[in-house]
Amino acid sequence: LDVQPIPTHAYEQNHEGSRYQVATWAMGCFWGGELAFMRQKGVVGTKVGYTQGVTTDPTYEEVCRGTTQHREAVMVVYDTTLVSYEDLLAVYMVRLAATTSQYKIPLMPEEDSHDPAAQKWRQQYKHGVYFHNDKQRELAQVVIDDNDNFYQVELLMASKFYDAEDYHQQYLLKGGQSARKGDKETIRCFG
Repeated sequence: LDVQPIPTHAYEQNHEGSRYQVATWAMGCFWGGELAFMRQKGVVGTKVGYTQGVTTDPTYEEVCRGTTQHREAVMVVYDTTLVSYEDLLAVYMVRLAATTSQYKIPLMPEEDSHDPAAQKWRQQYKHGVYFHNDKQRELAQVVIDDNDNFYQVELLMASKFYDAEDYHQQYLLKGGQSARKGDKETIRCFG
């Protein structure tokens, strides 16, 4: 396997001149998104976690309750000599297209779109591109605009990223799905 989990001490901001860069994405459930990026040539590390929230060190259970306002997200380290940020944006958009219907419809029949509890819960699955530099922001804005923001993607500066619990890391790979570079097998996200 040539994609490794990103160490906890890994940098979260991009360093000018480094061939390795960081990107952070939210696209609903983080398991399928992580596997999609793991399959991309040039991605050298991934981890899932929580970002853009208002508390420190959130747990999965707290994020699910909606009290932290965090998004489930995927942090990706990629080698710019092998893959561009534009290529990763394309992976992101394909994944959104494949999964958006899961998050645009009421997730429970009794859920009311004006119910504050439902709105808090939905924060967890909100779509976002969290840029680490101006170039990422500019490129992401073009892609979002080109799609008339159909997927309701928020574009924000990356904030503190908190690693999800170990059992969430590379979850679908552990469950037997392929992370081979270039694999096109349908990602089966379940949980």
